[in-house]
Amino acid sequence: MKNQLIPALRFTVVMLVLCCVLYPALVWAAAQLAPGHGEGVQLSRDGRVVGFANVGQKFTRPEYFNSRPSAADYHADASSGSNKGPSNPEYLAVVKARLDTFLLQNPGVKAADVPSELLTASGSGLDPHLSPQGALVQVPRIAKARALPPTTVQALVQQHLETGLLGPDHVNVLQLNLALDALKAK
Repeated sequence: MKNQLIPALRFTVVMLVLCCVLYPALVWAAAQLAPGHGEGVQLSRDGRVVGFANVGQKFTRPEYFNSRPSAADYHADASSGSNKGPSNPEYLAVVKARLDTFLLQNPGVKAADVPSELLTASGSGLDPHLSPQGALVQVPRIAKARALPPTTVQALVQQHLETGLLGPDHVNVLQLNLALDALKAK
């Protein structure tokens, strides 16, 4: 038994050091190189924190760009997808309801022109970005609600276009909505 117990204890100690000390230290060190130093990038307006650049938020007022739907209802501590596939009747009903709501809020937009990202939740439920198409399809509603020319709102979307490092171009919804507020304040 002694021949088995001592190697097992040694292995346990080595794994505790690796998993509970070295790995967390490595993750912490890598986070220090990231923007926000692992604390997230806070966005402020008038000296007050209004959100984080990489965490999606819910916007429902007509004068703001809508975010991508969230399976976690935008709670960062409950980040999750939905586990429901595209053939699930309950999921299809939710997507249909989202489409109907979007079409009501955006008269003149055809169902075929609504990008799927505005109807389906992201894997984390906290995606802060939209594709350029997801933002541009909302321009007429926002321009009307803010009494701005649509070209002004389109130009703002283009100004906030970020080139994807590994994926397609995208727009950060919170930053875009903050820019809309700043535009209105001028």
